[in-house]
Amino acid sequence: MAQVEKKGGLLRKSTASKKPLKEKVVLMYDEIFSKEDPTKVNPRFWEELFLMKVNLEYLEAKLQSLDGEELMKIKDNINSLFQHCIQALGEEHQIRVVNALQTLCALIRGVHQKNKSTSGFDIINMLMGFDKAEQRMKDLMESLDSLLCGDGSESLKSLCLKLLLCLVTILSNTPSRREHGYDTVVLLALLVNYRKYESVNPYIVKLSIVDDEATLNGMGLVIAHALFEYNRQYRDKEEENQTGFLSALTNMVGSMFIADADEKISIQTNEAILLALYEAVHLNRNFITVLAQSQPEMGLVAVPISPLPTTPTTPLGTTPPSSDVMISSELSMDADVQTSNLLITFLKYSSIVMQDTKDEHRLNSGKLCLIILTCIAEDQYANAFLHDDNMNFRVNLHRMPMRHRKKAADKNLPCRPLVCAVLDLMVEFIVTHMMKEFPMDLYIRCIQIVHKLLCYQKKCRVRLHYTWRELWSALINLLKFLMSNETVLLSKHNIFTLALMVVNLFNMFITYGDTFLPTPSSYDELYYEIIRMHQIFDNLYSMVLRLSTNAGQWKEPASKVTHALVNIRAIINHFNPKIESYAAVNHISQLSEEQVLEVVRSNYDTLTLKLQDGLDQYERYAEQHKEAAFFKELVRSISINVRRNLAFNTLSQEVLLKEFSTIS
Repeated sequence: MAQVEKKGGLLRKSTASKKPLKEKVVLMYDEIFSKEDPTKVNPRFWEELFLMKVNLEYLEAKLQSLDGEELMKIKDNINSLFQHCIQALGEEHQIRVVNALQTLCALIRGVHQKNKSTSGFDIINMLMGFDKAEQRMKDLMESLDSLLCGDGSESLKSLCLKLLLCLVTILSNTPSRREHGYDTVVLLALLVNYRKYESVNPYIVKLSIVDDEATLNGMGLVIAHALFEYNRQYRDKEEENQTGFLSALTNMVGSMFIADADEKISIQTNEAILLALYEAVHLNRNFITVLAQSQPEMGLVAVPISPLPTTPTTPLGTTPPSSDVMISSELSMDADVQTSNLLITFLKYSSIVMQDTKDEHRLNSGKLCLIILTCIAEDQYANAFLHDDNMNFRVNLHRMPMRHRKKAADKNLPCRPLVCAVLDLMVEFIVTHMMKEFPMDLYIRCIQIVHKLLCYQKKCRVRLHYTWRELWSALINLLKFLMSNETVLLSKHNIFTLALMVVNLFNMFITYGDTFLPTPSSYDELYYEIIRMHQIFDNLYSMVLRLSTNAGQWKEPASKVTHALVNIRAIINHFNPKIESYAAVNHISQLSEEQVLEVVRSNYDTLTLKLQDGLDQYERYAEQHKEAAFFKELVRSISINVRRNLAFNTLSQEVLLKEFSTIS
């Protein structure tokens, strides 16, 4: 026993004098961080590494301990580690796959953290090497796609998604964003929508709390440039069409533009980038500030903007747009304004997409544009800069060609707060979509946006100098259209929901106009328009009264419109007799506008109106339940399109390789 104790004592003494033994995976990491190739000593090094349990803490700490110069000295070993991680993802043994995924996460995070403090290396070069980056990323994405679509465990798929989320950190790095920004933003949009209604999606939480300015600005730049390129190319094709080159459009194989039977220019929508913008605006309040920031890099970021390349020899995004062209064209669209921002670019894009809603994809894109504007119209900070009289811009929206109006010259566009452009866009939609295939859902969203903007103006007493008559005229003509097509529309839609919203917009102006209309004369003009177009309101009242007194399905919704018309009818019934009397006394067959306004001004005191409650209240936008079906279908469509593009690009690369081998 004494010897055992003695030996035990010696053992304790010996152990205390030595450093703790490093686990084998740590020793292997140390070999990677040496300058030598680890396979020189152990040819089976990489095979053994992925059987070891990953020590994330040590690996990231080791990366953190090195400066940029030291890290560059072991770049070849880092490249090899990245490459063998990707190879391990194709292994049958799940242990190797899990360890490879965890190693990739730690490696990407560690290298990205190092690059925040030094500009001595590029992330992509450090991880993969510039010459092999495209193939490495292709292999990685294919492996992750197989794992996510396969029969593996949920925890394995969760690891795949975590790795993908690590990759989107490149948004904050300018060189990487230029090369991979578009794909990263699309990826982020898809991650946020991954099973978002079936389970807790960690990426929704992640995106909602991002407050890193560089990352948010990076995302905004990528989105802005993608949308800007559509605007530029659409305008170019529009000019080409106007100068007689329509045949060039129809002969462009795979072009994003087509000429339909009416010789209109149509544009293939970019639903993926719109979805990314929506998620950023909807989830992250910090992103709202990005909307209003000027774009210093306009034209300097290469972004793949077309869903399909024009030819097999020019894969998606391989030909960046000219910086000079992008900068000059953006400034020429805005004349004297020296800056643009994401919101202006988005409004211009929306004005293009929303012109034609007959195609399903364009209808979805138009709907998504209006949903994004709904979120913006509800946000207090967004409203603050929208209505800021010190932030004036000249926004050239695309307007649908119509016989009864001339196209406004760019130089005649006034500089105004951005909310004026939003209202212009809503008015434009209202007057240009009264057609057989009536887009009821889009009209409802359009009216809701106007209502929310008015609620902000009423609440904050913002007196916006806007041509309100254009809005009033558009709304009255919309009511006329609903009545003229009552039978056809009622077979498909509840038109009384829309009619009630329009009437209540007028009630907002009547009840609260004195708090937000710019001048007393604006209030007079409102009454003038109601009186001038009284026949339409009279006809609407007759229609809803007829249906509300019947026992049909429209009884209740029609009754609501009947009650909402009470003040409009009071105005008409009060002023019309006085106008007729004025005309008779003065022997005038037809009064001028100024004469009618004189009658209105002198008879306000005897007008009695009823106070209507809830006009300045609205239900806030909620995606869950109401919009779930739309977004599920949208994400499915985007996924199919992305998958098709990946397959097309792979085919394009194979064609290029074959051609190159033939030439060689």
